[in-house]
Amino acid sequence: MKTTTLITTCALAFTTLFSLTTIAQDFPDLDKSPMDRAAFPTSYKDANKLVKITYSRPQLKGREVSKLAPADKVWRVGANEAAEISFYKEMKLGNTVIKPGTYTFYLIPGEKEWTAIINTDINVWGSYFYNEANDVARLTIPAQQGDPIVEAFSIVFDEAKDKINMHIGWGKTRLVVPFTK
Repeated sequence: MKTTTLITTCALAFTTLFSLTTIAQDFPDLDKSPMDRAAFPTSYKDANKLVKITYSRPQLKGREVSKLAPADKVWRVGANEAAEISFYKEMKLGNTVIKPGTYTFYLIPGEKEWTAIINTDINVWGSYFYNEANDVARLTIPAQQGDPIVEAFSIVFDEAKDKINMHIGWGKTRLVVPFTK
């Protein structure tokens, strides 16, 4: 009887040890540019969203926005994967109607103006595979300078009359992308 108990105990210990080592997983450190999401309406209590954008938030860390988002080049908006924007109702960017769905949101930085781009490609890393033929809408928007310096790339929404404004801030750069309902 004692031999059976000893064998059972050893078998159980071996099985437990083996299963613990086979399910062990190494997890990476926190991303240096964590993903974030901004939506309108902004209240988490309001589930009836009109628009939502998912993007990564790089930090300046003493670098210049112009080095991280070079002028006249398509920029993924943030870091890592290209930002994805979802519309839950028909909206307009400029005069272009955007149907409900998920799109990639790009920007082309300029000295005084930036170009906002809605593109049908999704699940894209960076802007390496950007295809202008898949653009749904483009709008040139003025770039402004503001204080204080925004260290982490940030996006927020607000409402103004019949518009939903997407505010983008990084460093001293401030952009407002207006969507109309």
